[in-house]
Parts: sequence; structure tokens; C-alpha cells
Amino acid sequence: MKPFTLTATLLLTTLAQAQNTPPDAIYLHGNILTGAHLRPNDPSPTPAKVQALAIAKGKIVAAGTDAEILKLKSSKTRIIDLHHAFAMPGFNDAHTHMAPAGRQQLSINLDGVKSLAEMQQRIRVYVAKAKPGTWLEGGGWDHTLWPGAKLPTREDIDPITAGHPCILERVDGHIALANSAALAVAGITDETPNPAGAKIDRPDRDPSGPPTGILREPAATNLVFSKIPSPGPEERTKALNLAINDALAHGVTSVQDYSDWEDFLALEELEDAHQLHLRFAEWLPFDKPLEVLKERRASHSPDDPLLHLTMLKGFMDGSLGSRTAALDEPYSDDLNNSGLPRYDQNKLTQLASERAAAGFQLGFHAIGDRANAMALNAFGAADQVATLAPLPANPHTADAHIVTTPPPPDPTPAALRFRVEHAQVLLPEDFDRFSSEGVIASMQPSHLLTDMKWATDRLGPDRVKYAYAWKSFLDHNVTLAFGTDYPVESINPFRGLYAAITRQNEAGTQTFQPQEKISLNEALYAYTQASAFAEFREHQKGRLEPGYLADLIVLDRDITTATPQQLLHTKVLRTIVNGETVYSQSPKPTQSPKPNVGASN
Repeated sequence: MKPFTLTATLLLTTLAQAQNTPPDAIYLHGNILTGAHLRPNDPSPTPAKVQALAIAKGKIVAAGTDAEILKLKSSKTRIIDLHHAFAMPGFNDAHTHMAPAGRQQLSINLDGVKSLAEMQQRIRVYVAKAKPGTWLEGGGWDHTLWPGAKLPTREDIDPITAGHPCILERVDGHIALANSAALAVAGITDETPNPAGAKIDRPDRDPSGPPTGILREPAATNLVFSKIPSPGPEERTKALNLAINDALAHGVTSVQDYSDWEDFLALEELEDAHQLHLRFAEWLPFDKPLEVLKERRASHSPDDPLLHLTMLKGFMDGSLGSRTAALDEPYSDDLNNSGLPRYDQNKLTQLASERAAAGFQLGFHAIGDRANAMALNAFGAADQVATLAPLPANPHTADAHIVTTPPPPDPTPAALRFRVEHAQVLLPEDFDRFSSEGVIASMQPSHLLTDMKWATDRLGPDRVKYAYAWKSFLDHNVTLAFGTDYPVESINPFRGLYAAITRQNEAGTQTFQPQEKISLNEALYAYTQASAFAEFREHQKGRLEPGYLADLIVLDRDITTATPQQLLHTKVLRTIVNGETVYSQSPKPTQSPKPNVGASN
């Protein structure tokens, strides 16, 4: 085992102060990554590790060797033996859709289907149990995985949906397939025009013909979704719990999420009932009227460490997989198409400036290079009028007995920490603009595992050099925050780490623009501390040091020494949030029945 690198000065100061706070629990005999020395360009070559942690009232109060930490135990302290297992800060997924992920599990789940025939079979199974007259919903299909990669049509599903209106979202959420019954309910006919920023697909040789059933972007898909009865509170809670349990099982202790307002209200009820075991930073829709946004922001304390409201989410374009991402030049494999931008630049800039002036953090979904440029243009104007929103209380001032290392300096000067979600394709000059504007690149490395099969076809050999460009962002001193876009991708963070450090598919048979690989330390930092920074929580989350929240995970291997393939197959043994175990599986660390375990070797 490598030597532990917690400084003696910090350890002794911490222990002296922590004597006033007897720990509720002590974790011993561990191989614990604290999170120190992970930051890009950190002068220390070795991340800090300790053997033991002391936890009180949901926070770390001391970190160090077994012998030193055991001196803090009281007669009521629980002792948990990690048996030399590897532990680290819990992952903070910077981009999720938790309620849709849960609802997908309750509906026609088409995740991973490898052919149209498999998709049809899953629909048949679901239809056999559906109540007469009800809507059929589902999602997760990806036609690029199928032989021929051809989009399905309503004619493919009409015969097997038994008259039920049916709509099935593609995995990226930017395309949906509706059957004839659903199109009829929505009033979509041969004469229905394309909504602004969206498209109703027609036969290739008959652009004025009947709809194929493929609807592109929300302005089109919502014509159908708006006709579906909203889920009730019980269904929302059930869906959220399914997604929460999935996150905890994969070592995710915090998510930054975009679900419906009614889902946020369901999360509040779970919190009030002490049944919420995952930390949420919830986003609000950028397009909502400003007064509504202010009312919603005021409805919940910004200091709540378990559930709080953060940024406003806006959409600049669609996705590369559906060819709706807005590009500066046409798609290389579709020369008559440059994507579907959602905004006029002047309108976008006006809305962004108004909301920044009211103290709102802004985060814009932008995939294509044109969409990213639009977002940066709006941020540049909004930054001139931005006002800093109230920040959560610093835990180190609220708990004077807790001592910690000095927090790292803010990696960006922007007061409201504007974000671009995805930032997949950039114009070369826009890396400098990200840096100069202090914009966070909130990216999902596991997208590359799916997209590398066709991304070069979409973008061509020159433009693809500036796609999924994690190292270029770091080289330009841009803050890089990682997530998954769950359920577009699995919430499993180890897939994202693997993608970030290898830029290979999971079989290891294809490599995509390897010059953009980053180190494991950089990827871990992006998935923990930088993600915390993106939600204004960098002094509370992402490190296992005194004063930080006791959110940690125990794994079946030391990922700092694992091979990439070993990393890809990492399993979570225990997930701890606020000092309490909220997920565990066998084999698992054991808890001593007595609190007087002796010192370690």
C-alpha cells in the first residue's frame, strides 16, 4: 500500500479539535482516497490517501491513520472495518434526468434493443398487460445499433399496438416515434406544418406526404406528449425511487437533475419523510416566465444540503445521433441538413441577460458547434449584468470546531458559473471563449462509447478533431464537470472514467481521437470536486476531509491502480450518504458488534 499523505500538521490539528466532537462512526483499515491532489496541474504526483475516517453528524471530523483516529472513539462510536477495501468520495453526476429514467423502467423500456424486431417484441409483451384505452409510453431505443441503422416508422408499430395511442422516445430524447393513433389524438395530419425549431418527418420523396411517425425535437414531440395524462404523485415517487436506487448502487451520492417541477415537489415530500437518500441539485426551465422562476427559487432553502434548486436549463439544439444538433456547416453525411437551432440569437441573449440579472445560474444544452457559439454569445452579454445569487452557508463557519485544509481557489472567475451541457463539438476558436468567459464544460464521457461508431461520419475528418475534446478544455483551463445524461447513458460512472482515460469502445477495438484522453486523476476530479463546483458546493462535497459531508463509497478494487478493463468492471460494495449506509452488497465490509476494536497493524 502506498504511504498515506495526509500532512501531520493537518492531522494533529484535526485530532485536537475533534476531541470535542466524539464520532458517531469510525471507518478503519481502509485504503481511502481523500480527493486531495486530484486537481489538474496539482504539483503533487500522488493523490492523498488515509487509513481511517471519523464521522459525526453526517460530516467528516477527522482523517488519518487507524491508531490516531481510534483515539477519538467514545463508548457509543460504531466501528466499521473496511478490511483494506478502497474507498473514495461519492460521485456527483453533473447531468441527469432522474424522473424520466425511473418512468422508463415503469414503461416500455427499449434500452439496448439491437434490432427493430427486438423493439417490436418488447412492445408486444407490454401491450399484452396494458389496460384497454391507455397510452403506451416508453423510450431508450437507438436505431444506430440496428442492422442498417434505419429509423422506424409508425407502420412498424401500428399492427402491434392494438389501437393504443403510443409514443416511444429515442435514447437521446430528441426524437420520438408515434403510432397512427397517437398522431390522430394530437391532430398531426398531412397538412400539419413543422413547428419552429422542430420537424415532423415525411417520406423522403414526398415532403408533403403523410407523417412517418418520427417527430424531431420537443416542439414536435410535445404535440403528442401534451395529450397524455400527467403521472400522479404515487407514480412520480415510485419512478424517482427506482432511479435513486440505481444511482446509489453505482456509487453516485449526488445528482444535478432536470425533471419536472412536480417531481421536485415529490422529492420534497420524500425529504420531509426522511426517505430521500440521494442529494439533488434540481434545475428549472430557462423558458419559464421570470416571475415564476423567482417564486420557485424562493420556495426552497438554498442552504439545504440534501435538496436545492440551482441553474436554469435551456436548449440550443438537439443531438448528433438524430442529426438535430446545430452545426456551423452541414452534416458530412447529410449535406442538406445543418441541424435545428432552437433560438434566434437576439431573443436568446435577451432572455439570458434578464435571468442573469436576477441572479440565476444558466446552463445551456449545446451539442453542435453553432449551438455552442450561440450559448457563448449569450453568456458574454449576460455576464455584463449578472448578479451573484445567495450562496449556501460555508460549513466551516457553521461548525467552528471543524478544521480542514484551505479550500482550492475557484477555477473560474464567473460569479454565476455559467455552464454548457454536453459541449460536444466546438469551433476551434471557442475553446478560448470558454476560458475567457469562465464557462463550465459539463460533459458526459460515456456518450463517446455510444457515439464513436458514427461521429466521424456525421462530422467529417476535420471537424471531428474538436469533438468530445476533454483534454483541449483542460489545456485551456476550463472547468470540466462530468456526468452521464442518465438515462441516455447508464448512470454507472466507471464507464465514464473508462471512456475519459482510453477513448476506446468497451471492447477495446476502436479508438476515437486519442489526443483528447485525460488522466484518471483529472477524470475523478471532474466527476467529484468539479461537479460540486458546478453546483456551488465545492466546500461541502467531493473530498473526504474534515468539514466535508460524509458521502463516500467502498469499491471492490483500487481504481487508482486498476487497468482500464478492470476499471470498467468495478463494483460498488457500499454507498454512504451523510454518514449512513444507503446501499450495500456482499461481499461487504463488516461492522464490529463492539465499539472497542484495537488499533490496526
